[in-house]
Amino acid sequence: MGLGLPVPVVSIGLLIASNIFMTVAWYGHLKFKTAPLVTVIAVSWSIALFEYMLQVPANRIGHGHFSAAQLKTIQEVISLTVFALFSWLYLGEKIGWQHGVGFGLICLGAWFIFQDFG
Repeated sequence: MGLGLPVPVVSIGLLIASNIFMTVAWYGHLKFKTAPLVTVIAVSWSIALFEYMLQVPANRIGHGHFSAAQLKTIQEVISLTVFALFSWLYLGEKIGWQHGVGFGLICLGAWFIFQDFG
């Protein structure tokens, strides 16, 4: 699938790319608070279009190798990782220990999704 790459690599790679677009679409405008809201919405939607163009194929390609619940879990962990980096690097927000603990607990929950306890 996709240049001979394994399904997980293609699916997860597309999910990472889609989450970068979506994070920029949803939160990039926060540095431009004087821009008219209608402009911000139009720009955000145009950026989000690329997110959908990556997210939908990621799920379609990945489904079968991963369950829908696993795909959603992967997407959420990627989303939180991308958002944490974005808020720190782009918005200049501090990431504290409580964020690390919360993220760790979410990752623990994600681990359970991938277990088969019979």
